[in-house]
Amino acid sequence: MRGQQPKQASMLCLMNIEEQIPEGHPLREIKEVADASLARMSRTFGRMYPKLGRPSVPPERLLKAMLLMALYSIPSELRLCEQLRYNMLFRWFLDMDMVEKPFDHCAFSDNRDRLLEHEVTRKFFQHVFAEAEGRSLTSKDHFSVDGTLIDAWASMKSFRPKDENDEDNDNNGFADFKGSKRSNKTHESKTDPEAKLMRKGMGKEARMSFSMHALMENRNGLLVDMCVTEANGTCERSAALEMLGKLPKRKRRRTVAADKGYDTKGFVAGCREVGVTPHVAQWVRGKGRRDSAITAVTTRHPGYEASQKCRKRIEQIFGWMKTSACHRKTRYRGVAKTGLFSYMVGAAYNLVRMTRLPSTA
Repeated sequence: MRGQQPKQASMLCLMNIEEQIPEGHPLREIKEVADASLARMSRTFGRMYPKLGRPSVPPERLLKAMLLMALYSIPSELRLCEQLRYNMLFRWFLDMDMVEKPFDHCAFSDNRDRLLEHEVTRKFFQHVFAEAEGRSLTSKDHFSVDGTLIDAWASMKSFRPKDENDEDNDNNGFADFKGSKRSNKTHESKTDPEAKLMRKGMGKEARMSFSMHALMENRNGLLVDMCVTEANGTCERSAALEMLGKLPKRKRRRTVAADKGYDTKGFVAGCREVGVTPHVAQWVRGKGRRDSAITAVTTRHPGYEASQKCRKRIEQIFGWMKTSACHRKTRYRGVAKTGLFSYMVGAAYNLVRMTRLPSTA
């Protein structure tokens, strides 16, 4: 029998949103871990806001909304708030009922300074990683480090001499830079002065960029620490040493794997100072000529070869961030705001990864 389409929709509907989400949905366990991490940050949230005044959007809801942007490849805060009007899964994840009015995208910009001041996203990232440690999913002895470039929210057209004003040229004149020599010493972006002209390697084009650095544990490929810095020739090694120095002290010696870009005397010496054995890929120049800070004393051990195999997993992390999480190009201006969202992208990666691994606790 042919079904008939009703002419008028029902005016009354009683529905439990919890029952509409499948029991085996992957977002359920992610929400459980995220809620537990946010619950441990209650004191931090209490210090962020004054006791008097109009209530704001709960910071827990803002952070989980940023998680959704990374998990579901949502390109902007405006697009997310638009989906909150009709996406039942997103409303459930943010603990919103079916009749609650969604918040506006301006809530992110209104609260961003508070989140930066109290380093909220960094603390959330640390709590998520602590949950992974509690499940015995991480290694405390073997790590890998690497860096990548994130495209800045600034065009090559905006990269002009530092002493040049907007009135010096018309808009078309700004784009006519063919044949002129430009460098970070004499030029800066008028859109985002913190963005620097940088290229990843020989033969690659130079772009306005920030540098993102990651420290990964080698057992299951989870992020231990990460940061965003200005893009320059030494930022990868200095950021790596800073992240290694933050690791808890242990009597047992650790190892850290890295690519050839870290094969310098300064980085190798810095690793040994913080009690870490550098398993860095050797830089070989010329025919049979070895110009490397890593000697056979390090490379002769089987652990060196194992570290070289494990370190390549970190490229998978960067690949996920730039594709699935839409973090190839930053949505924000400046190192601080880019780092604010980068921590949430790193936390989202750890949540996806750890919820797919069996706990050994």
